Amino acid sequence: MADRPRLVVASGNAGKIREYRDLLADSGFELVAFDTEVPEVGETYEENARLKAEAALAKSGLPSLGDDSGIELEALDGFPGIRSARLGPTQKERTAELLRRLEGVARPWKARFVCVIALAVPGVETRLYEGECRGEVVPEWRGEAGFGYDPIFLVPAKGKTFGEMPPEEKRKYSHRAAAARALLESGALQSLAGLERGR
Repeated sequence: MADRPRLVVASGNAGKIREYRDLLADSGFELVAFDTEVPEVGETYEENARLKAEAALAKSGLPSLGDDSGIELEALDGFPGIRSARLGPTQKERTAELLRRLEGVARPWKARFVCVIALAVPGVETRLYEGECRGEVVPEWRGEAGFGYDPIFLVPAKGKTFGEMPPEEKRKYSHRAAAARALLESGALQSLAGLERGR
């Protein structure tokens, strides 16, 4: 079998890289992790995803994916949103801070996870793909699977948090999986893989 063309994933998050390797296993690409360490100075998920993807493209010369994601609480007017990864130095502390802000707020704590993927390709305008998952935040850490806020994000239809779901189950519901499906369904990666193999 010929070597597959490479697609850069602009992230240093090992959990995110594992998810993308799973979600894009049939894309025709070998996924390569590359942390650009670009500051997330955008005001929207779209801006941050684009910043990461275009920085990875500029540094690697390879087609690159960047993403930005966050959790939004209805009771907190969408907070923390794009600041989800900056509530504290560790995920345990970020989770504790989010739950602290919800103290005294009536449940259920309705929430949604949002993910935007940017695909940056040489000579082509960067394209964006979005996914979301609606659910609730629960006050106790449930499960050890996944990463980030997964153990406190409940999918009510399943009665489980993302932290309690194996990868194949989470893939049916997650915001990142929905954004990856939108990317795959667009045909952009398939066309790109064909072009890259022809080089």
